[in-house]
Amino acid sequence: MNPVYASLPDTIFDVMSGLARETGAVNLGQGFPEWDGPEDVRRRAAEAVVSGPNQYPPMRGIPALREAVAEHYARLQGVQLDWQHEVTITSGATEALAAALLAVLSPGDEAVLFEPMYDSYLPMLRRAGATARFVRLRPPDWRVNPAELAAAFTDKTRAVVLNTPLNPSASLVGADDLALIAEQCARHDCVAISDEVWEHCVFDGAQHVSMLSAPGMRERTIKIGSAGKIFSMTGWKVGFACAGPRLSEAFAKAHQFLTFTTPPHLQAAVAYGLGKPAKHFEEMRAHLARARDRLASALHHEGFVTLPAAGTYFMAIDLVASGIEMDDTTFAIRAVKECGVATIPFSAFHGSPPGFSLVRLCFAKSDQTLDRGVEALARARRHLA
Repeated sequence: MNPVYASLPDTIFDVMSGLARETGAVNLGQGFPEWDGPEDVRRRAAEAVVSGPNQYPPMRGIPALREAVAEHYARLQGVQLDWQHEVTITSGATEALAAALLAVLSPGDEAVLFEPMYDSYLPMLRRAGATARFVRLRPPDWRVNPAELAAAFTDKTRAVVLNTPLNPSASLVGADDLALIAEQCARHDCVAISDEVWEHCVFDGAQHVSMLSAPGMRERTIKIGSAGKIFSMTGWKVGFACAGPRLSEAFAKAHQFLTFTTPPHLQAAVAYGLGKPAKHFEEMRAHLARARDRLASALHHEGFVTLPAAGTYFMAIDLVASGIEMDDTTFAIRAVKECGVATIPFSAFHGSPPGFSLVRLCFAKSDQTLDRGVEALARARRHLA
């Protein structure tokens, strides 16, 4: 078996969700909403299954969806794209990440990763034969340290992988930090693989800033988006990769030998959904922000200290500041087994021990689930502190 995969444990998401099912615990760990997305988008997919076509669509995606992606980003983010040469549709954002890494990296190359990070980055990078160099982001502001960033780049660096808004920290990579990263990319002639799947989940009047908009990065960035995140339908697995023509050509060659293409009825429905007016996405953000505020208020009432949640649909509890002198993994396992609530330890998002004790909660849940989760967390604080 390939040693990259042979040495991997079960993901913490599978472990915690499995324990939640076994114990009947409230699952605030795995990041999926408790609602099923816009009904009109779902109906459009159902209609497309019946009316067809149901054969292979074009490898780079159906023209209607590629055009819709370009229109959507131009209208809502001011990012101008040529749909014919700069947009590729993928079977989810994780496939897009894999294709981007395989397209850009060769054995012996290095890539810069920011910790905390989505857990698939490191094994996919290693599968491409590359070596990771880490830049640690630290709470509560999760800013990039310029000296640590510069030290991570070498003459072997070919890519940097970033995530904004950032899962699990729920922070945004601001324009200043994007400019710092862009400066290093230009200096070392490398590509930014920008995971922007949470781009619509930003709160409190903030605006998402794409790496494609950073100085000098228009031809050095592969921007990755996710219809599953945009429409709260995480099972759909429809992603998009946007890049200049040269990078798009290389990306498509990797994509064609991964999934090749994506179900045409889902592509048609996503094309329809991306055309929705800005008000739809504003209402989605308001709904999530209300859930965030409900969870934060209830946790504070129970004596927990949380970190700011500026984006995504996640929130972090600072265990030590909350009076719980326990590492995050131990707390998460004991909380689900003994107190009936599943969380995700931040350690799972690091390639090395993080040195701080945080757990991630998902607030894209019903009021009832959030309230039950807080009750169980309060029991855990009393029982485990």
